[in-house]
Amino acid sequence: MTDATKKTPIADPESGLEFVRSRGMGTLADRMGIEAVEFTRERAVATMPVEGNTQPIGLLHGGAYVVLGETLGSMHANFVAPEGYVGVGIDINATHTGSAVSGYVTGVCTPIKLGRSIAVHEIVVSDEAGRRCSTVRITNFYKRIE
Repeated sequence: MTDATKKTPIADPESGLEFVRSRGMGTLADRMGIEAVEFTRERAVATMPVEGNTQPIGLLHGGAYVVLGETLGSMHANFVAPEGYVGVGIDINATHTGSAVSGYVTGVCTPIKLGRSIAVHEIVVSDEAGRRCSTVRITNFYKRIE
């Protein structure tokens, strides 16, 4: 466990979802239908509908995978941020390895590194059949709130 995670004691798994409810996931996430279903220190999980987030040919838009990944990674970085700091995204990348065409996709976000100054997360996005469609990695910098 890093210094950053030690400074934010969160024992109740429900407190993660409460954090999301109280803060909101943002206007873009709301428009895209992203919904948090699990939010703990160890991981964050959210779903997003394919419908309404597609390219003209009917595949889930690659940018939609990135929005889901950034939403989860940034929210989780802020959830575990050291007291007095806020996580701000400084790098994101995605590799799309499949195409969702219907139903919902699920993003599972896990921390790779939770440090004093940065947080790095990997988000695996899968379709309803469990096939990996995209892998997103985001780095957030912890900036002091002034």
